[in-house]
Amino acid sequence: MDARGNVTGWSLGAALGLCFASNFSLATCAAAERIGKDAMELTSDAFIAGAAIPQKFTCEGKDASPPLKWSGVPAQAKSLALVADDPDAPVGTWVHWVLFDLPANATALPEDLPKTQHTSLGAKQGLNDFKRLGYGGPCPPPGKPHRYFFKLYALDVLLDLKPGSTKKEVERAMADHIINQTQLMGTYQRK
Repeated sequence: MDARGNVTGWSLGAALGLCFASNFSLATCAAAERIGKDAMELTSDAFIAGAAIPQKFTCEGKDASPPLKWSGVPAQAKSLALVADDPDAPVGTWVHWVLFDLPANATALPEDLPKTQHTSLGAKQGLNDFKRLGYGGPCPPPGKPHRYFFKLYALDVLLDLKPGSTKKEVERAMADHIINQTQLMGTYQRK
């Protein structure tokens, strides 16, 4: 990083990894996202970045996973991983979804993905902090809105992990294998 906070000489994965794990400024993270010509983008037809997540995707609704779609996965990617979590939870970051070994050529996840060990696309689902497989929707205590980050990682390997693995296990296995990443953030406030 240079004196003005611009990211220089870093890989996209390393620069964005720091953005996700730290309190870097938005300008620094935006600069990191511009590194490389294969910028990944993650979106949802259910909500736009920074907006409220509809109730049906929460514990106050159907608790269905939202539909997600992405683009810009590097050609050298061997698999994708997805982690969704809430850094505003009273007990610390709360994990809502862990999904890994998603085929690199996949471009979307449907709404209400079944909460099974393996998805129809061949991905494996991990254990969330509700101690269940698959997606567990936003369920914050009453009060201020919480932020929910859906983080998609392009990896240069398949992870040698079993279904039911935790976020920590997935992150450990992904270390040094992230070649690109992106995120989508939505909010939810309990009624």
